[in-house]
Amino acid sequence: MPSARVWCRLLGVHPAVVESVELDEAEQVLVARVRLRRRDRHRCGACSRRCPRYDAGRGRRRWRALDLGTVQAFVEADAPRVQCREHGVVVAAVPWARHGAGHTRAFDDTVAWLATQSSRTSVRQLMRVAWPTVGAIITRVRADIDAQVDRLAGLRRIGIDEISYKKNHRYLTVVVDHDTGRLVWAAPGNDKATLAAFFDGRCSVSMS
Repeated sequence: MPSARVWCRLLGVHPAVVESVELDEAEQVLVARVRLRRRDRHRCGACSRRCPRYDAGRGRRRWRALDLGTVQAFVEADAPRVQCREHGVVVAAVPWARHGAGHTRAFDDTVAWLATQSSRTSVRQLMRVAWPTVGAIITRVRADIDAQVDRLAGLRRIGIDEISYKKNHRYLTVVVDHDTGRLVWAAPGNDKATLAAFFDGRCSVSMS
């Protein structure tokens, strides 16, 4: 039986404490029951500030973790609510998942990466999630990255192109860093108004 430290790494819940790991015979899933360390408790799910506890919320809840082989795995822990001065009453933050997510960060990140590397069907079948769930995960991961990375930092030259989808009936306008090839921005549409949305408030280049 792996140690608690090994389970923490396997499930992506470090630095929480794994109290027990059991196979739920009824649902045929692995359930790891964990608790937060004192320093990580009672933090706002939106801003991570320490806040007074408000109530127990809906009690214990589960987050989907990455599968262990062919077995689905879940992390189970208390999910109290806290009273944040800025965000009001919210579910307390947990270190292994983004606020409002039903999956661990490792699960979210894996799904988002797979969505850029493989087909829609492959992602759904491999991760055993519905496509709308994949879309919600991508939105969460992108918002997290956008909050940490300034996509315009060091930008000197851009490349602009359009790509079609839905059998060429719909289009996306994409802007990339011409020097690195990194995606900077993308939005539905392929007209002047679409591209203007990128320039408005982002840089001093004017549209002609």
